Amino acid sequence: MEAPQKIEPQSLADYLEVMCKAVFQSGMSWAVVKAKWPDIKAAMHDFDPVAIAFLSEKELDELAQDKRVIRNRRKLAAIVKNAQTMRDLEEEHGSFQNYLRSHGGFEATVKDLRKRFSFLGETGIYYFLYVVNEDVPAYEEWCASRGRQPHT
Repeated sequence: MEAPQKIEPQSLADYLEVMCKAVFQSGMSWAVVKAKWPDIKAAMHDFDPVAIAFLSEKELDELAQDKRVIRNRRKLAAIVKNAQTMRDLEEEHGSFQNYLRSHGGFEATVKDLRKRFSFLGETGIYYFLYVVNEDVPAYEEWCASRGRQPHT
């Protein structure tokens, strides 16, 4: 598997988009998610954190029927919750980047992200932190620390 492209997040929407990709990729073919991504982005209001955080139950039900997205109601509800959490953490810490860097290291950040955000497992969190250009261990080192074989 080729390494995902890193970004320099410019807004909370950038963080939310990367986190949403990690949520949608959980248990799915990454190729399927990549192919659908432009349609997912359009259906998800370009990952505007306010628009996502305040989706009503009716809007969430409609989104769960929208063929442009991966129609997993639980994942979609998790994304709404995650957007709300991101907004709260950004307000509390002054920026989402400040929140990510407030833990004193990779493992502490992983632990807090797992506690606060839904549908983010170990791989999703590694992917998220890597893509948003936070300090992460080398992929092979991370795999070894979790008793996994690296995907090639």
